Amino acid sequence: MPSTPRPLRKLGFLTIGLFDAADPARGHESTLRIIELGERLGFDSAWLRHRHLQYGISSPVAVLAAASQRTRRIELGTAVIPLGWENPLRLAEDLATVDLLSGGRLNPGVSVGPPMHYEQIKEALYPDTAGVEDFSYERVRRLLDFVRGKPASDFSGVEGFEVFSDVVQPHSPGLGRRLWYGGGSLGSARWAGEHGMNLLTSSVVKAENAEDAAGQPDFAAIQLALIKEFRAHHPDGEAARVSQGLVVIPTDSASPEQRAKYEAYAAKRLPRTATPQGPARLLFAPDLVGTSEEIAEQLRAHAAFREVDEVAFALPFTFEHEDYVQILTDMATHLGPALGWHPTN
Repeated sequence: MPSTPRPLRKLGFLTIGLFDAADPARGHESTLRIIELGERLGFDSAWLRHRHLQYGISSPVAVLAAASQRTRRIELGTAVIPLGWENPLRLAEDLATVDLLSGGRLNPGVSVGPPMHYEQIKEALYPDTAGVEDFSYERVRRLLDFVRGKPASDFSGVEGFEVFSDVVQPHSPGLGRRLWYGGGSLGSARWAGEHGMNLLTSSVVKAENAEDAAGQPDFAAIQLALIKEFRAHHPDGEAARVSQGLVVIPTDSASPEQRAKYEAYAAKRLPRTATPQGPARLLFAPDLVGTSEEIAEQLRAHAAFREVDEVAFALPFTFEHEDYVQILTDMATHLGPALGWHPTN
């Protein structure tokens, strides 16, 4: 148990925003309606995943710009923008613009590394520089500098009738403190802490030296180690912000058909949680399906959950709009209160 218990202070949710290729507008509208519902239910935050060359939201910043005009209170985040696809200076401009439009509610989450399937898309993405692009933490550092107001140019002043700035415009004060890093390794957690970011930790971690009594990797222990490493290197120490993003599916008001679908979804994904997957040794957390009381009991026993006071529970990828309405409603009216959370109005 933590030395100081952390009651749940912020309740959020994460969605991928799937759509049908034949009617993408309908899927994007569904995502906006889900965010509006989240605000009505009192959620503190709504987060969008990021997908390229797939049938999920490829431009979450644009979608959140729309959401900012249809909501007034709920915080809006990305979990996460893969910076291998982005120019940090241009992204800094977009993030500041949407943050201002939202009234300071944007929480951009980012990560680094080569884009997925890089060999197949590098000529389309970086036709002239594919072999020399830097996909290290340096890409994040550049974004941090631009968002936080460090110079992007050695020129400022008036040229003819135009006025130029040497820092990214617009500048949104406070946004630099609301940048998150999506990390699943001790190195990422340490880097994020050293650079004063917030930490997003999800249902996927790298299996690094944390095993249970049977010698198997222990997801909760690994995630707890990430949180402790992050806070040990963050200027804010134990007060540094961490958000946990497990897949959580409460069934309090679900129909029998919905319960069966949810249980089948979780069962299909369960085998991948037994052992680390692939060369990166990725370890997945089991999806939590059941009544809110059952899920709350599991979370209270989760070593990493006990160390956080904010969450962004992930919605499953493939469900229908009506399923998300039921899940979010149960989260806000049953699960959140069972964990000590109170809705924001």
